Amino acid sequence: MTMPKGYPSEQVCATARQMLLTQGISAKAWAIQHQLSPSTVYAVLNGHKKCLRGEAHRAAVLLGIKDGVIHY
Repeated sequence: MTMPKGYPSEQVCATARQMLLTQGISAKAWAIQHQLSPSTVYAVLNGHKKCLRGEAHRAAVLLGIKDGVIHY
């Protein structure tokens, strides 16, 4: 999925939320598992962050909301 410049669409966020439901894992548990802040993951899933850099970018890539490279 490619995310345009700006905030992710509701459709891609809904797909990511559905993926978590299908796996039977909460957003908080997923965040902790991936060493991310739960508040950042919630903000990404709700489309409140642009996900251009940092932790929000990493969360969006791991959730499949956007294409990208993660640098550790």
